[in-house]
Amino acid sequence: MRKTLKHCCCFTSLMQLSVRAFVGASPGRRAQHLVALSSLFNTGIQPAIKDIKPSVSYGQALQAKKEEDFVIVKTNCQRIPGDGSSTYDAFAILDGHNGSAAAIFTKDNLLNNVVSAVPSGLNGEEWLAALPRAMVAGFVKTDKDWRSKGIFSGTTATLVIVDGFTVTCACVGDSRCVLDAQGVATALTIDHRFDTNEEERERVVASGGQVARLHPYDCEIGPLRSWPGGLCLSRTIGDLDAGEYIVPVPHVKQIKLSPGGGRLIIASDGVWDALTSEKAAKVCRGEKQPEVAAKNIVKEAVKVQGLRDDTTCLVVDIVPPGRASRSFAPAVRKQMMVMKFLRRTRNKKCSTVAAPMEELFEEGSAKLSERLGPVT
Repeated sequence: MRKTLKHCCCFTSLMQLSVRAFVGASPGRRAQHLVALSSLFNTGIQPAIKDIKPSVSYGQALQAKKEEDFVIVKTNCQRIPGDGSSTYDAFAILDGHNGSAAAIFTKDNLLNNVVSAVPSGLNGEEWLAALPRAMVAGFVKTDKDWRSKGIFSGTTATLVIVDGFTVTCACVGDSRCVLDAQGVATALTIDHRFDTNEEERERVVASGGQVARLHPYDCEIGPLRSWPGGLCLSRTIGDLDAGEYIVPVPHVKQIKLSPGGGRLIIASDGVWDALTSEKAAKVCRGEKQPEVAAKNIVKEAVKVQGLRDDTTCLVVDIVPPGRASRSFAPAVRKQMMVMKFLRRTRNKKCSTVAAPMEELFEEGSAKLSERLGPVT
């Protein structure tokens, strides 16, 4: 009863304000003082839903073998200096080879090169729209600057930028990023390995390169490699000795998550040589702490094949608004299937299960940097 009276009083006060505004004005100006009642209710009461960002938490785990894996974690970066509402987070896995020098250089320069390639003066939506192109420019510039030093070392690079519910990934090599949302694991990157990527094999061969395995004593061994250089990856940063067929142009994908959020698993090939994307997601489903989830994935990978390579994992949870104060974990697939079955039995004509993400941009062409124009 008290709540009802209180609401009635508020309504009466609003009506009085409207009447006073109308009566107190001169006849010729009364129309200008009329205020829509709906605007009085809405003004300053509820923030716009689109302005509410999810929170981001992360954890990482590493078991070193060669000490050539490196991680980038940059949180609460500001697109506009001093504007706390313009924040984004950046995460990356770098897996060096032929030494760690290229990976260290990339760790120090890649993100800055990407951000510097975005034109200034853009609003949030424009910034996100420009980010895929900036990813390509940043990767190419990092490679160009590194090659100018004349060192043969190279590295894979998978960079992920999280801005609200929008996730932008860029990758060269085989350090994969997987999204686990609503019980479904989806790879957001493409592995640039000759063994598994037929399109990249065809590209290199069509360009005049050679792709073959080592063949001592007339016996083929090991993975497919490009020659010269003997590299088993078709795209990297660095690798000056591997020829012009090895390019730094990344596969880029940008998605928008559903309001339910999701979990990103970013890991080096030490994980993916042992676990599928689905297995890695399953290992840590139900685990509410991202650091523990990352440790579980690394532990499972080492259990499967031993510590044969650096094994590094980053787990990033994108937590929906309202759940930031509680621990977060992706939905378990079995639970989702049960709910989906129950909903279908209620209404077989429609499904109420929303898609875990919306694809905004995807491009993986090795010629992408040429189409976008030269990098200065």
